[in-house]
Amino acid sequence: MKAFILAAGVSRRLYPETYETPKCLLEIGGRPIIDHQLLALESIGITDITVIVGYFREILTDHLNKTFPDLNFNFIINQHFFATNTAYSVYLGRDMLCSDASLLMNADVIYPKELLNRIMDSKEGTVLAVDIKTCGREEVKVIESKNQRIVAIGKELIEENCLGEFIGVAKLSKEFNLRFSGSLENLIDAGGRSDYFEAGMHPLLSEINVYYTDVSDLPCLEIDFIEDLEEARKLY
Repeated sequence: MKAFILAAGVSRRLYPETYETPKCLLEIGGRPIIDHQLLALESIGITDITVIVGYFREILTDHLNKTFPDLNFNFIINQHFFATNTAYSVYLGRDMLCSDASLLMNADVIYPKELLNRIMDSKEGTVLAVDIKTCGREEVKVIESKNQRIVAIGKELIEENCLGEFIGVAKLSKEFNLRFSGSLENLIDAGGRSDYFEAGMHPLLSEINVYYTDVSDLPCLEIDFIEDLEEARKLY
């Protein structure tokens, strides 16, 4: 099992906080956001980490190499970080993703170690962490079927039909990653560089079983806006 972290974005919605630093290096609870993630990964024995970098990548790579010398980092550069989104970042790292089962996560998510324990302990091969709640337009939402299976994912789903928010942390089987890689290639070839990676997951949900784990009892938060940053700092 490896980890795959998406940390290339500019995060304009967090200006001025991100004028001169990547979002994942903003401090919460005395540590940068990504440090919380890496400490959680380290605690469950995951040491091979692929990080997709872009915006202020030198600052980020220097920080990670100095702060976590015992982790094995593989940095992949998204040179087009201003004009692309997470689908393109995962697409760039698809060969690494396909090499093994993986924990895929956005670098702007705050969560406790228990979240990783919960999805790793699931008997299912591909599991998404979902905050069960009423969602708005901005959240990446999911729709469920029987037995905690996810049948739809995306921002544009009708809110009333949705179970809750996918918070951007998932355990993906090697089988899923192989199919996911092909779906992302189709998406990028069709002009989807500005899409979220969930747009590459959605077409697979009718073909391969993807499940969710309820993490609504845990202090988890994806940080997109200044209000999210303030709330996260209160949580920690």
